[in-house]
Amino acid sequence: MKVDLNSDMGEGFGPYRLCDDEAMMEVVSSANIACGFHAGDPSIMTRMVRLAKARGVDVGAHPGLPDREGFGRRELPFSDEELRQQFLYQLGALSAIARAEGVRLSHVSFHAAMGNMVNRSEALSGAMMEAIRLVDPSLIVFATAGSIIESSAKAAGLKTLTLFLADRGYQASGALVPRGKPGDLVKDEAGVKARVRQFLRDGTVTAVCGTVIAMPARSILVHSDTPGSLELARLVRAEIAAAGGEVVPVSQLLS
Repeated sequence: MKVDLNSDMGEGFGPYRLCDDEAMMEVVSSANIACGFHAGDPSIMTRMVRLAKARGVDVGAHPGLPDREGFGRRELPFSDEELRQQFLYQLGALSAIARAEGVRLSHVSFHAAMGNMVNRSEALSGAMMEAIRLVDPSLIVFATAGSIIESSAKAAGLKTLTLFLADRGYQASGALVPRGKPGDLVKDEAGVKARVRQFLRDGTVTAVCGTVIAMPARSILVHSDTPGSLELARLVRAEIAAAGGEVVPVSQLLS
């Protein structure tokens, strides 16, 4: 059993940091790096690419809405074309920095509100996937199983990797519990450990209502802004090892 362990990283700005990115980079196999809109800046992006390269961690783009104050979690009234342009701007920036460091991007993982907007519209999702295909058809798209993003990526001929979010609550429908609602975050170690063990053993997760739902994923995500995220990521990695699994970067998982 091979599993990717990823986290959204580099989500600071200037001297401000959200988590211990250096320590987290020792735990994960793939890093989704903020591209300067909801968080991140050229210096942080460069530092993250260098850290990932030194540790053999895959580098992916983590684009979001231009909303630092809201951390990219507030939906803003941009047109589909404006969102496409914003996405390409961010993908291009990180791609150039990575290329200058001798690194090639492996994947794309949309952040928060941008991801929600893309995943709600087949037209927008199709436009985003076509943009990815034109820029680099080898990029892997991170998505939840059965989502519009997943189906649009496949329709565009792109590879996909489905995610299990270890630190977020699920509804019976398979959708995430909206942030700010009861059960949205799972941040206690016992809770995360039990969820990961269930996922690895049965390929399922228990929703907040108690319903057991299928979770056909090959990558586990721990958000870096979840309280105690570093310890949670270490716990997840330990659970994978205890189950006889191997943590590998996304590019090796789908090679």
